[in-house]
Amino acid sequence: MSTGSDVERRLAAICGPGFARHAGPADEVAGAPSRFVAAPGTVEAVSAVMRLAAEHDLALAPRGAGSKLDWGAPPARLDVLVDTGRLAGVWHRPPGESVVEVGAGTPVRAVQAVLERDGLRLPLDPPSSGATIGGVVAADESGPLRHRHGTPCEQLVGVSYVDAEGRLRHSEGWGMRDPDGPDLNQLLCGSQGALAMLVSATMRVWPAPLGRLWVLRSVWTPLEVHDLVRLVIAASVEPAAIEVDLPAHRAALIPRQRSRQGPGTLAVLVEGGRTEVIERAERLVPVLRGDTRVTEEPPRWWHRYPFEPGEVALRLEVPISDLHAAIYALRDAVGGPVPVRGSAGVGVVHAALPSTLSADRVAAILDAVRGV
Repeated sequence: MSTGSDVERRLAAICGPGFARHAGPADEVAGAPSRFVAAPGTVEAVSAVMRLAAEHDLALAPRGAGSKLDWGAPPARLDVLVDTGRLAGVWHRPPGESVVEVGAGTPVRAVQAVLERDGLRLPLDPPSSGATIGGVVAADESGPLRHRHGTPCEQLVGVSYVDAEGRLRHSEGWGMRDPDGPDLNQLLCGSQGALAMLVSATMRVWPAPLGRLWVLRSVWTPLEVHDLVRLVIAASVEPAAIEVDLPAHRAALIPRQRSRQGPGTLAVLVEGGRTEVIERAERLVPVLRGDTRVTEEPPRWWHRYPFEPGEVALRLEVPISDLHAAIYALRDAVGGPVPVRGSAGVGVVHAALPSTLSADRVAAILDAVRGV
């Protein structure tokens, strides 16, 4: 392996002065420290970095906003952290087609701001603050809109990536196809950047809705959530999202309304034309009964994870008919309520466990929930 000074010199030659350096205390992936940080500004530079890594047996990992670097297991070794921040921007938007190619380091909110000028949007709403397109694809991270539009994997038209030997390749997209490769759309999604260096993603775009309303109702138990979700789906109102928030401690949410409101909230988002949205939202009020109300603003917990820094984050993904059973099993395994929040309409929710639990205790909780 080359010396550290040689690697840094070659990285600087590839990326340019000021865009390659020794790693600092914050340059790590899931607690594993890196030796160097490189920020290539072009696809060609990414290829050169990958070739350098292959030549000298360097272990690489990509980093966008860094919002999900603690998800999953730490790498066994990390030599170069590749910062994708300079691979940003809307690279190509063919006239007359409902797709857009976006650089991997582009924040999702920046893409939305560009598309908003033409009344369009990506139906992506990842809860991670500052999430980039590359990070969202690598983690297959989705928010409430996954109910109607699916996950980022399901919205991908194509990807461009650099493989371990430094070759630029393209998956399906605008007639581009690697005939010798597998379906990288599916392989790269959720891979946490372990298979290749994503440089751009081609996504579908949709007209931005003119009207948005939230229908809220208090809930007490996971079983009640199950029953209400079935009613919403049967009502044929075409919700854009069905989210639930079940905090661990009811008093933290509504300390002064114990007699009227439940500890949690079911929230249904309805999108579309202004008039039709009002009609569809009002149809849900007698269906859900209770303290159902319609509002133009989402609840405070909307579009946020239930866990805080330092806590153990869990994702439960089960058929919606079994979601309540999984939440009950989690409560039983932990020995009490835990915060649960997410897409009850598709059976994907997140939960938070205290940081004080040992690794063995967390493993035992997961085994118990998986068993159910």
